[in-house]
Amino acid sequence: MSRIFITDLDGTLLRSDQTMSDFTVNVLNSAIQEDYIISFATARGLFSAYSVVSDIAWKHPVILYNGALLFDVVQNQVIDGYFLSAGLTNEIIQTGKKHGCSPFYFLLDSTNKERVYHEKLTSFGMIEFLKSRTNDPRFTEVDELESSDDEKTLALTFIGELDDLLPLKEEVSSVLRDKVNLHIMKDYYIEDQYFLEFSHPLASKCEGLKMWAKHMNVETKDICIFGDNLNDLGLFEVGGKKIAVSNSHVDILGIADTVIESNNEDGVAKYIETCIQDIYKETLGINNFKFER
Repeated sequence: MSRIFITDLDGTLLRSDQTMSDFTVNVLNSAIQEDYIISFATARGLFSAYSVVSDIAWKHPVILYNGALLFDVVQNQVIDGYFLSAGLTNEIIQTGKKHGCSPFYFLLDSTNKERVYHEKLTSFGMIEFLKSRTNDPRFTEVDELESSDDEKTLALTFIGELDDLLPLKEEVSSVLRDKVNLHIMKDYYIEDQYFLEFSHPLASKCEGLKMWAKHMNVETKDICIFGDNLNDLGLFEVGGKKIAVSNSHVDILGIADTVIESNNEDGVAKYIETCIQDIYKETLGINNFKFER
């Protein structure tokens, strides 16, 4: 039975209102105190992730930006990452402008500080996304987006309706091919809006999990994975036991080893609690161990 757990956040650990129940917080904190290794892999950056999961006393590295960044939350420093070159970053920015859209440019500056640059926002999806980040100090409006060699590009994220994003996706895909990683997925919180994200070819949760496991000196097959959406397929590809919450995308449900209760029903925390109960029964003979709810 695994003592190592990696969970996605949005749609998996987090409820639909981007919160966690007291039960989930208590289970994860108690498990971490008992030396279970629990961490997360998310499309969010550190500031955004901690704005919703700071009640958990994380003590192991976390996987950010869909695998582009491995971050030490104890030492508060970058461990490793996969960064898109300035040249390719600028090429994608200019291609976006040809299609009438401009991205959020997620990066590390020359001091390894998280930044998000954007031009004046005009589209509904981009404006609504920024509204949800009103207290996020990373975001800065600039006159014109341009990457430089002393910046490390984490992701270029376009938000809009699917039909508006597909032509940009097709052009970048056909021109740059395997020079970039791209994925497109429906926004969890903004109706009828999609994310189109470009990053380094190895910036995926699959490679992020490999990077995490190498740093932790563990085997990926020994990691229990929780996920719900298409960007979690990489976690399922290389992880050990694959656990899908019941609200997951059909492709995730189709390859999961186990389907648990939904994100709104504390599925992840209940599963971890059950795993710990089983370990206690096996090793200590305790038959009714339970975390306080």
